[in-house]
Amino acid sequence: MVVGQIFDRSITNRARRAMKGIRRMSMKRYSVFAIAREAARYHSGWERAWKSPQPKKRYDAIIIGAGGHGLATAYYLGKNHGITNVAILEKGWLGGGNTGRNTTIIRSNYLQDPSAAIYEKARSLYETMSQDLNMNVMFSPRGVIMLAQTEHEVRGYERTAHANALQGVKTEFIGPERVKELVPIINIDGPRYPVLGGLWQARGGTARHDAVAWGYARACSAMGMDIIQQCEVTGVRRDGGKVVGVDTTKGAIECNKLGVVVAGHSGVISEMAGFRLPIESVALQALVSEPIKPCMDVVVMANTVHGYMSQSDKGEMVIGGGTDGFNNYTQRGSFHHVEETVRALIETFPIISRLKMLRQWGGIVDVTGDRSPIISKTPVDGMFINCGWGTGGFKAIPGSGWAMAEMIAKGEPGALAAEFGMDRFVEGRFIDESVAAGVAH
Repeated sequence: MVVGQIFDRSITNRARRAMKGIRRMSMKRYSVFAIAREAARYHSGWERAWKSPQPKKRYDAIIIGAGGHGLATAYYLGKNHGITNVAILEKGWLGGGNTGRNTTIIRSNYLQDPSAAIYEKARSLYETMSQDLNMNVMFSPRGVIMLAQTEHEVRGYERTAHANALQGVKTEFIGPERVKELVPIINIDGPRYPVLGGLWQARGGTARHDAVAWGYARACSAMGMDIIQQCEVTGVRRDGGKVVGVDTTKGAIECNKLGVVVAGHSGVISEMAGFRLPIESVALQALVSEPIKPCMDVVVMANTVHGYMSQSDKGEMVIGGGTDGFNNYTQRGSFHHVEETVRALIETFPIISRLKMLRQWGGIVDVTGDRSPIISKTPVDGMFINCGWGTGGFKAIPGSGWAMAEMIAKGEPGALAAEFGMDRFVEGRFIDESVAAGVAH
């Protein structure tokens, strides 16, 4: 017990030193006064948000993947644990994977206790993220409704509302009249998909996905961490059963600990290290309409038809659906998926029937058998993995990074990550959110 207390105290002291280091860095704060000052001098004084250094020979920790989860992991390694000799490696550009290819929904109304805990942690961190990172991530707690359009969904969401009450997550089941009040454009009397109620989380919402990545990157760079883009990992170096570094397109880099946070390419990295993951990679597609006047100020998810929609601040209707029915690594959209998703949503939202599609995209998501993530140690000593978030990874970014950083720093998962180990698939203790919610979101 005394050893644990000393270890925790040393981590706290290192974290304090790291945060003092941030304040000593030359990173300028964003503020209304900074905007006014730069406007007066034609915006000539803005500095780069983060540095782009060449990799060093060795780091205490390497994080593979400069998306939201990877950058959050690095940030909380520095902020919470004082570990700042860190490199974040990205084969493309920062935030160019799923972080920039999603529909930005944030909620925590999950049935299973481990899921509710980590998503609620993430949701609460989103509420103060703009202040914490000195970057406006445009968090909008506009509320999220999950429609109940069958009797089965009514019973399921009532059960979830009771579970959330026990978990300390504030949600409620509302009737169709309240749904119509919150979403005037909805058709609650659809012939195939009538609205029988909904699970309402008033503190759910959306945030600007790019800004989340940029904010974490800026804070990591201010701590002295190296964000290295266009640096693809081509191999994992081992000395017996322990990780000692990685091979990259910019040369070999040594490390004491390695964190893998690469979403749909998790299986590729794990095979380099000599083990397999219980995941499969598929594309998830989304689209936005042409912009229209404000008509919907909440997020609506219709799981019976597997579609969800919100309106962006630019007026676009942001629409997402389910994953492709086959394994693939594409980041493109396809006609059949748009047709299936939009056709069903039009019956619930007739107002969108004549809108034109503005753009469409896809992201490569990694899906586990129970539709819950993996935050775990691996068979390789010193190597940790964070994957399997499927189609709901954006909402979890800060909670995921918090839990992953704790595991890398201490070598063992903390309370948030403990239930999400790979060993659950061997032991048969699934966290089955797909069965609980009827959809993996």
